[in-house]
Amino acid sequence: MSQTHTDDWRNGRHVVDRLHAHIVLVPKYRKKVMTERVRDELRASFEEVCSHFGAAIDAFETDDDHAHLLVSYPPKVALSRLVMSLKTNSARRIRLHHWPEVKRVLWGDHFWSPSYSVVSCGGAPLEVVKRYVESQRSPNRQPGRPKRSAP
Repeated sequence: MSQTHTDDWRNGRHVVDRLHAHIVLVPKYRKKVMTERVRDELRASFEEVCSHFGAAIDAFETDDDHAHLLVSYPPKVALSRLVMSLKTNSARRIRLHHWPEVKRVLWGDHFWSPSYSVVSCGGAPLEVVKRYVESQRSPNRQPGRPKRSAP
């Protein structure tokens, strides 16, 4: 399904969407393994996986002991599958390098903690969307998408 992007909205054949998720991944035992080369390899792996899913990385950064991603994704993607693929593929690629900063603190085949955080984000605040939904039968409502409130 081809998609066009207009003003952060994605238009497909039968869908209009704007889905974003903030994903936080933590290495096993929250070890400080995010060196520059680990970070670069993670970015490359994450971009490859997102491309496969029809998703895109809008932002990516690491701290010493965790990684943050802001991902836009199509509605057909199950976030749990995307996250598992991000973790599996990146761990495999990192482990192939046998880098000492990783091997020294992470033993075995694992790189990531089994846990992760994912938060939906973007668009109008929930209170604005709630008012929009509740106003659908109102004779004075404005047609169209809900308006963003000023920050």
